[in-house]
Amino acid sequence: MSATATDPNIKHLTKAREQIAKGDLKNAALTLNKANAAWPQDARVFMLGGLLAEKAGNVKGAFESLRKAVSLAPTWGPGLLELALLLARQNQFKEAVETAEKVALIEPKNLQVLAGVVDIAHRAGHSEMAIRHLRRGLLLVPGDVMLRRLLARDLSELGQHDESLAVWSALIEENPTDTQSLVGRVQACIAAGKPTDAEKDTAALLQLAPEDAVYQYYAQLARGETPAQQPAELMRPLFDGMAEFYDMHMVRGLKYQLPKQIADKIIARHPDKRINVLDLGCGTGLLGVCLGRLDGALIGVDLSKKMVEQAARHNVYDRFHTVNLHDALRETPEGLYQVIAALDVFIYAGDLTEAIPNAYRVLAADGVLIFSCETSSETGPDLVLLPAGRYAHKRSHLEALCKATGFDAVDVEETVLRHENNLPVHGFVVTAHKPA
Repeated sequence: MSATATDPNIKHLTKAREQIAKGDLKNAALTLNKANAAWPQDARVFMLGGLLAEKAGNVKGAFESLRKAVSLAPTWGPGLLELALLLARQNQFKEAVETAEKVALIEPKNLQVLAGVVDIAHRAGHSEMAIRHLRRGLLLVPGDVMLRRLLARDLSELGQHDESLAVWSALIEENPTDTQSLVGRVQACIAAGKPTDAEKDTAALLQLAPEDAVYQYYAQLARGETPAQQPAELMRPLFDGMAEFYDMHMVRGLKYQLPKQIADKIIARHPDKRINVLDLGCGTGLLGVCLGRLDGALIGVDLSKKMVEQAARHNVYDRFHTVNLHDALRETPEGLYQVIAALDVFIYAGDLTEAIPNAYRVLAADGVLIFSCETSSETGPDLVLLPAGRYAHKRSHLEALCKATGFDAVDVEETVLRHENNLPVHGFVVTAHKPA
């Protein structure tokens, strides 16, 4: 007996899934209507209906359909998994994690479920959960390269550096030209605070691709040098990958309040909002959300196209430039902006000896540059690259640079920028005024 004879919906469901994948949503809806008529109350129809609704931008409808699917089949793994994934995509992490754990118990040997559960753990910033399921996955498929890479990264994220390095080393021993694992071990050495241990790996990477900007950057670190800047090729994929859940991670997870604080400061200075603002490293537009629409122009600059796509959804920015902030400042005509903001972005920009004079030039008379930095020791160098991959700056150096540039008032406020691992990250906010 054929599958179609025993399951009258299979042809409709297969067709609908293909139509959804192609973006043919109108016909997919018609196909699902046929499936529902052929076999009413089929959980699979409601699951696909949820995927269709989300793709059409109807998140409320997506939740209704997926919750209906789960109510019809409470122990059906695919329906629960799709609900968990939707919850994670909508930053509802508590329920997403609970639902994902439930699916993992129902289908402990399903590798597709495992992949979804690990993805949800990563989106939720729950490295311990990800590690637990990755170890379980390696019992199912011992030696799987992808699972081992993910495990090594998560171990490093939790500070379990020795085990992380051991996993990377085993992968490299099996395949000495595996660039992903070579880069992984380099990053693990940096995270462990031992960048010079990566010198052999960076040499191997440069032998494979001598012109690669990321490999050159890592080679500098391995030689004990502090690169002046981080390459765009390193930062862009990092922030593209974070874009979907960046807001929730920063605001709720890391208690990031700078955009609100700085927006309040800008509005207090310009209550009529008749200003042009340049938001360097705008990310997902948190500053723009706090500022609201201006009676002027709000321009966002960010390397990450995915971040800019998220920022555009707020409908408060007038224009975006997906470029390096150093290039953006260098190429912007003078005297255009009353405010330039650079919040939590100079920690990736590195050396600011050109950026601050260029910001001064781009500011209109009586304008202000407002930026934040992580704090480095006053007894150390002006610029420090931290194991986490961010730059810290010496307060006195930046004060002196602002004054030497021509700013006539430089106010520096010590603050907690955000929290990481439940500990405060100390920094400072500089407000530098250009003479009228």
